[in-house]
Order: sequence, then structure tokens, then C-alpha cells
Amino acid sequence: MANTPQLLPCDGCGQLADSAHIARRLQRLEWATRFRPIHVQSLLLSAISPRSDDEFLYNPLANFRGEARNILAATSVSTEGRSSESILTEFQKRGLMLIHVLECPLSATPSPFEARPILENQLAATVTRTRRSLKPKRVLLISAELASVAGKLLQSDLGCPVFPATGETFLASRESSDSEFRAFRTELVSSYVQSA
Repeated sequence: MANTPQLLPCDGCGQLADSAHIARRLQRLEWATRFRPIHVQSLLLSAISPRSDDEFLYNPLANFRGEARNILAATSVSTEGRSSESILTEFQKRGLMLIHVLECPLSATPSPFEARPILENQLAATVTRTRRSLKPKRVLLISAELASVAGKLLQSDLGCPVFPATGETFLASRESSDSEFRAFRTELVSSYVQSA
């Protein structure tokens, strides 16, 4: 009888996970914790952690592709000729932090209909983590997948304002438009002014 790996529910995403999945989650948590601001001014909340480590913002060896590139462009953090360490340190010094409702990538890319129940299952844990541990001054919803649960996030007790307050999201596409960047930056600048 062959040994089958024991699968346990992952705290970060709710999926049944093997030891490799858990190890990858812990590695990403370690990377993100290293650049966590002491005081989180603006918490950027995305839906699902990207599959590729190059798209995971806090990867110290990242090439800043996909979601990571989009977020750095939106926050006007330049990557040109700079080490990932200096880029992430600047992001941190601005009081910015990125987290995902699902801290681990999903094995398949779900449709919005399929993603909603998965996200809803992890929402309570995200709200608790935000309120008790991160304590940001504000939360900015980013990524299209969050649109289906934005109403619940707006009604939850995060302990701070959530933007956009319309139930929509910022940076809804992998290649956001100039108008999406402008709307996001306007809200981000507003957070700096209010916290000053």
C-alpha cells in the first residue's frame, strides 16, 4: 500500500494542502513580514495570491511581474535600476502593505462565480487579521475578484474606512488603465494627507 500524503486544511486559503503547500505559504509569510510597516497607513487588499513568485510583491528575488508590477506602478514606486530590497523598503516606508484574502494561489483559475464562495470562506479570517493585527488607517480594495465580496467587506468591522466605498475595486485588471491608476492614486494621496 503506497503512502498517500496527508492533506490538511490550510489556514491561509482553506484548501486541502500537503506539506509543500504549507511550506510555500510559510515562505511567503516570512517574505511579507520582513517588509511589514510598523504602522500600516494603507492596506492594499487583493483577492487571491498569485501563482508565480515573480508576481508575488514581497519575493526578495522577484522580477515584479503581473500583480506586483501593477501595484508598484499604481503606487508610483520606481523599479528602474533598483534592487528588490530598496523597492520593497520604499513601499514599506510609505506605510503600505499588501495582503490577499486567499494567502495561497489556487490550483486552477476560478471564474468569478467559482471564486466567490472560496473568498467568502476566508473573509472572516481576513477581517479578524486586519482588525486585530494589522490595524491599518484604511483599506483599499484591489483586484477584480474582490468585487463579488466587496459589499461584505464594506459592512464588516475592519476598524477603519474601506475604499472605494461603492463596492467596486481599484486595479481591477492585470494591466490597469491610466484612469484606474489615477483613481487609486487619488485615494492613496488622500490617505497620506489625512494621516499627516
